[in-house]
Amino acid sequence: DDVPTEPVSVAVALADKIDTLTGFWAIGETPTGSKDPYALRRAALGVIRLILGDTRPGPRAGASGGETAPAERGPGASPGREGAGATAISFDAFYEDVLFDGMLGLRRQEVAREENTDAAASEAWKAEVTTKADDLLSFLHDRLKVFLRGRGIRHDVIDASLAMPGADDLALLTKRAEALQAFLDTEDGTNLIQGFRRADNILRQAEEADGVEYSFGPDPKLAETDEERALFAALDAAEPRIADAMEQEDFAAAMREMAALRAPIDAFFEAVQVNAESQTIRRNRLNLLHRIRAACLQVADLRRIEG
Repeated sequence: DDVPTEPVSVAVALADKIDTLTGFWAIGETPTGSKDPYALRRAALGVIRLILGDTRPGPRAGASGGETAPAERGPGASPGREGAGATAISFDAFYEDVLFDGMLGLRRQEVAREENTDAAASEAWKAEVTTKADDLLSFLHDRLKVFLRGRGIRHDVIDASLAMPGADDLALLTKRAEALQAFLDTEDGTNLIQGFRRADNILRQAEEADGVEYSFGPDPKLAETDEERALFAALDAAEPRIADAMEQEDFAAAMREMAALRAPIDAFFEAVQVNAESQTIRRNRLNLLHRIRAACLQVADLRRIEG
């Protein structure tokens, strides 16, 4: 069925589903294999569809409507995005304000009933709450993968998007995955992935063999070929534009800027031997490969793309 769209209806539907999920996870009654007697997968899908379906403009709001004390926030939550506009509800607020704090409250009640409030016990049940909240968040991510695959997005594209910061924001994650899927459906996208993969493989092999990380800024003055100099110029032009697009969460624009790197990267690999005899030139070229890798990894973890 269609999910609610009116603010009060959305709030009530979310409250119902989140209460159900949090409660069952708190008592350890989670789906196993094909068994899901309490329809928790359906409840999780409902949460996802409600969050993604809420396109009203305005800043995001915490799912519980309040700010969580910093000391009691769960680990791994991302900072919120003010004035995002794409959705009024984000996953980080869901984790911090509902999953972690909700389960923490349940355990406080249980501990109080047991009259067991010493410091060691308190730390133990906080750790338990964190584990359960993280497990529920992972469950919701799994449901989201199924949802996005139903919209034609490849599983490796979803994994590449989930690996990035901000993956706990459903709208942001979906936007990134859709833009990456569209990019990979183009010739530039497919060829750039091959160039990225080649740069990443050469760089990883060199770093493992040499026992160092080649992340120091390469010097364009050491470039020996026109193709090398052209790649320096292309990166100088593309990097700030990619960074600006990422700051605006315009993933499609960031990937268009990445596509402009395809030709100079291809030309570089056709004309240049990275492992040159001169160690100075070799190090400079490996550091240049690091710039390629860093520029491309701003958008998604392209190492997870198959093929």
